[in-house]
Amino acid sequence: MGRARKSDMTDDPLPQLRRLGVVPVIVLDDAARAGRLARTLLDGGLPCAEITFRTSAAAEALQRISQEYPDVLLGAGTVLTPEQAARAQAAGARFVVSPGFNRRVVEYCQAHDLAIFPGVCTPTEIEAALETGLTVLKFFPAEPLGGLAFLEAIAAPYPGVEFIPTGGINADHLPRYLRCDKVVACGGSWMAPKAWIQEGAYDRIRDAVRLAVQAVAALRGKS
Repeated sequence: MGRARKSDMTDDPLPQLRRLGVVPVIVLDDAARAGRLARTLLDGGLPCAEITFRTSAAAEALQRISQEYPDVLLGAGTVLTPEQAARAQAAGARFVVSPGFNRRVVEYCQAHDLAIFPGVCTPTEIEAALETGLTVLKFFPAEPLGGLAFLEAIAAPYPGVEFIPTGGINADHLPRYLRCDKVVACGGSWMAPKAWIQEGAYDRIRDAVRLAVQAVAALRGKS
């Protein structure tokens, strides 16, 4: 593993997110699994992970990956408070994702140079985010709300805004989202669901990651 490249990373994770096109959303109950999981994502060709704060293991998992695999673009998901954002940043997260628009979390992240992608699902929430200067937002929960058709409808009045759709997305949905010029990347747990992690099904995770990487490459013209 190449630790030297960590210093070469820019503070802004957006260029890398655009290039990768997909973000694995990870729920870890046991931080001891974090290193093996990160290695599996790298073996599948996807140096990225969003570790959610849905469990008490999140901060330690972020720290382990940051220290052992610094080439992985790390994000913290389900961040609900400024305190969680602070813990995530201290543990090595380069971006924060929240399920909704929480102004306190947004303002904390902006004050501490931490990229933040808050969740939105209505024009009112988009406009609230625009008031804080944000133009890349999480669209959540994507599929239960109506999927790409709903996203395109609410995004139409906001030509400068882009989205990271998350929620219910799987390998079948990925191509149509990535064809949309409003989409930066898609987030989803289908590549490394909690059950697979608990079972230690790392080969299965690696294969699902590879398929997602191949799909992005085919749609966005990457070699």
